[in-house]
Order: sequence, then C-alpha cells, then structure tokens
Amino acid sequence: MNEATISSNGVVRPTAVTVDLSRLTDNYRAIQTAVAPAQVMAVLKANAYGHGLVEVARHMVTLDAPYLGVAFLEEGILLREAGVQTPILVMGGLIGNQVPLFLRHDLTITASSVEKLSQINEAAKEMGVLAKVHLKVDTGMERIGVHYYNAAALIEAALACEYCQVEGIYSHFANADAADLSSAQVQLARFREVLAVYERRGLARPSLCHIANSGAILQLPEARLDMVRAGILLYGVYPSAEAARTVAVRPSLSWTSRVVYFKVVQPDHPVSYGSDWQSDHMVRVVTVPVGYGDGYFRRMSGQAEVIIHGKRYPVVGRVCMDQIMVNIEWDSAYNGDEVILLGESGAAAICCEDLAEWAGTIPYEVLTNINTRVPRLYVR
Repeated sequence: MNEATISSNGVVRPTAVTVDLSRLTDNYRAIQTAVAPAQVMAVLKANAYGHGLVEVARHMVTLDAPYLGVAFLEEGILLREAGVQTPILVMGGLIGNQVPLFLRHDLTITASSVEKLSQINEAAKEMGVLAKVHLKVDTGMERIGVHYYNAAALIEAALACEYCQVEGIYSHFANADAADLSSAQVQLARFREVLAVYERRGLARPSLCHIANSGAILQLPEARLDMVRAGILLYGVYPSAEAARTVAVRPSLSWTSRVVYFKVVQPDHPVSYGSDWQSDHMVRVVTVPVGYGDGYFRRMSGQAEVIIHGKRYPVVGRVCMDQIMVNIEWDSAYNGDEVILLGESGAAAICCEDLAEWAGTIPYEVLTNINTRVPRLYVR
C-alpha cells in the first residue's frame, strides 16, 4: 500500500481506487508485442488516466518503457521531482516563458510552429544547453501543430536551430478509433507526405516519427512507424465501442467503497435531493460514501448500478456530492460491506463503458474524472 493513501491516523478512506500493476504490465507487454519493432510510449497525462501519475510512471520505468508522454509542463516537472529519469515528451502547447523550465528539467518539447521553435532555440542558446524537440504537424485535428501543407517551412527552420536536437516529428489522429478509417488514412497519407520532405532534400529524418494512438495501435498497423503512443489502451480500456479488439488488454483500475449506513425506507418516502425517486413498497436502502465530489457523475442519477455481494443494485435518488443511496430491496447488507462502483465480483461486473453510458460520456472522462481525494492503492 502506498503511504500517500493513508490519513494521519492511519485509517484508509472507505472509498478508494485500486490499481493492479500486474495488469498494467500485461497490457504494456501485449501492446509491445503487437507493434514490434516500433517502440511504445506510455502516455501518462491526466494523472495517468486517473491511475496515479507518479506511481504509474515509476512502474513504467521498471518495464523499461523508452518514453513517457504527458500533456503539460507541470506533469513533467512532477515526474522529474519524483526521480523519474526516462525521456518525457510534453505534448501540449507552450508559451515562451515556460521554455527555460522545460530545459532545466530535461523535458522534450513539442515545437508546433516556426515561432515556438525559435523561442526554444533562443532559450537553449542563452542557457548553453541543447533542447530536445519533437516537431508537431497538424494533419487534420486543427488543434496544435503546423499544417501539413506548411510543414516544410518548420523542417527547414529546425535545420537552422543550432541549439535544438530534433529527435522526433509527430501528428495525432482524430478518428483512428472509428469503424470508418477513411479519415485516419487521409491523415496518415498527409503525414507520410511530410516525412517525404526529408527524403526529397537528402536529409535524415528524425529517429522517432510517430502518429499512432490507441485507436491506431488496434486498427492501423501501417501507422506504427518508429513509435506508438499508448494511452487509454495501456490501462485496459478500449478507445471506443467501434474499435477492433486486436490487442487483448484488461482494466487495471477498480473503484470500491463500503456501506456506511442502512435503513428501511417506507413507501412513498422520497430519497435524496429533489425528491424525485420513491418506492411504492417498503425497501432497504444503504448509503455509500462516494459522490460527484469524487468524480462519480451526478448525471448518473437514476441510471447507475453498483455491486454488493456479487449482485447489481440500482443507485436511487440523485447522486450527492459525497454520498449515494442504493436500493437493495429486501436483501441484506451491513456497515462495512464492500460496494463495487467499477470492477467485478464473481459473474457480476461494472465496466468503464457502463459508467460512461450512464453518464452520457466516454470512458476517458470516467477515468480522468476520479479526483485526487479518492486514495489510490497499488497491488501486484
């Protein structure tokens, strides 16, 4: 158990996330085998998709992951301060005054325009260091990155940057997890056109050319190139219902709580805020200490189910900030009994996709929405 999950009096909160590191290992190895000889970058943004940034990073180091990916400078700094020395690519945008911090912490910088590349080069020159850079090309996402039809200018500018080591060049798919891959194939063709600039000009292209995300790992083997970026797939969740399951992975995260109160509710006595649920007969209702303040979406009110003693039961009434109520009809449950919010017990299971459907969202948001007041426990 990680000490960070224990309160000052040594009592663990009843509501907690458990991360199975052995499943993370299995998932990483399965992806690695599927994409070889391409390398696998472990993407750890958004608190490692809710799994815990530092602990997952440290585990990836034990697996010899060659590269880690984060979204923001702050995530990279946190990993460096935690002693993680593996190369880290910060994939988000940057502003000029952040560049010295990137360089001070040996973080690989995304250069998404000629102007930003120039800012990186100038800062590196002033500090007397060499900046590690990956050029970012927009092939159809319209987020950050130079447009593919202007990419030659960025490549030319990079050649003139004496203090930049252009280690990689990359792009990002918008629809690689869809059943219709025509959009992704157009993007891949555009990226290949950009890479052809190096060949036409007699230049060695960067050693790490990458575009494949989780969807492309599963569905576009031709997009693997030098490295793939494993995000949600690494954590055992498929990126969409449409994506082919060509790599076998299993969820590495479970979310549990415990019964803290039991009561008998009379007929026609409403439960929770808004008084919009009541039973027409006597029922037993238990209270569980989790709510939207933890990331258990209020939008799941009237939709969600939990597992108690291997059986699914409905969450009734509105999800509160810190508590939910569960109708167990006339079954038995006692204070301290385990309640599975996300996970499995015997034949009963609640998966990330279930919560996403109840909340009207996607599995990515379910995982990243579990906030930091929920302790993370790590098991092997």
